[in-house]
Amino acid sequence: MSGKLHKDAPLLEVKNLETAFDIDGTYYNAVDNVSFTVKPRQIVGIVGESGCGKSVMSLSIMKLLPKGIGEIRSGEILFDGIHLEKLSDKEINRVRGKDISMIFQEPMTSLNPLFTIGFQLQEVLFNHQKISKQDAKLKSIALLKSVGISRPEKIIDEYPHQLSGGMRQRVMIAIAIACQPKLLIADEPTTALDVTVQAQILELLKEIQQVNDMSIILITHDLGVVAEMCDEVIVMYAGRIAEKTDVDTLFHNPKHPYTKLLMGAIPKMDEDVEELSSIKGIVPSLKNMPTAGCRFAERCPSVMPECMVSTPKLAENEQGHEVACFLYETSRALEGVK
Repeated sequence: MSGKLHKDAPLLEVKNLETAFDIDGTYYNAVDNVSFTVKPRQIVGIVGESGCGKSVMSLSIMKLLPKGIGEIRSGEILFDGIHLEKLSDKEINRVRGKDISMIFQEPMTSLNPLFTIGFQLQEVLFNHQKISKQDAKLKSIALLKSVGISRPEKIIDEYPHQLSGGMRQRVMIAIAIACQPKLLIADEPTTALDVTVQAQILELLKEIQQVNDMSIILITHDLGVVAEMCDEVIVMYAGRIAEKTDVDTLFHNPKHPYTKLLMGAIPKMDEDVEELSSIKGIVPSLKNMPTAGCRFAERCPSVMPECMVSTPKLAENEQGHEVACFLYETSRALEGVK
């Protein structure tokens, strides 16, 4: 894939993306008017509860939505100057695994249980590179070694069920970086791993990103992971962006009530409390999504009458901090009057 980027242009630009799913003959938006950019060598975190649209957005970028059920209804996905949403299956297959790769949530279901680790690694290399069987085997061993797997010469002949969860996740990372992609999408890469292994996997991703000058979209519900890894953060709620800013600003000056509640739900080592903080209610399902107003209104402690009838727009302040909330739209309007 030939790049058409300017020096300072974003590597990935998502514009007004709407992705919908067919439920009983009616399409419902799981991603609703989402826009963001990822710069070269940048790590962007996407956070929010389950059901907020994070994974659907990543599948939209990769064009891996289930056929006949999910589809991109409108918007643009520009990668390296190319419109991904316009590519045919054959064209996108040349991009996936080579220029954009993805690490999925659960390595046990993402790896094929019927094939060896070596076969699955070499398959990616054969798809995107002119390489001999012997060189593919040697490169597969080198890739496994690069992600911290000991005795890679033996591991390539083993099957996924013979490996631990942490080892399988390392194999998934090796497959994802096999062709040195420009963008890596990591969807909950530490799910179901114990804390020690989680830290090792995150450290590995950071090291790979720096060595390969790669951009990463890191999808997670763990704000601790965001603080450790990310440059920019997008907070999503019910398919829309609630807040978007750099990681330092988000942690020192969160603005959206949803972001503040997410922050408040993080356990603190220096506080002795009987009950952990939580956010009341649940994320609405696609069929029960509010048709008017702010989608967080029913769970929001700062709700105002206008929140129930009007949709707040994602707006930027002078520091580049974007938030979709009437609390700040009102203050901006008052500043304008002055």
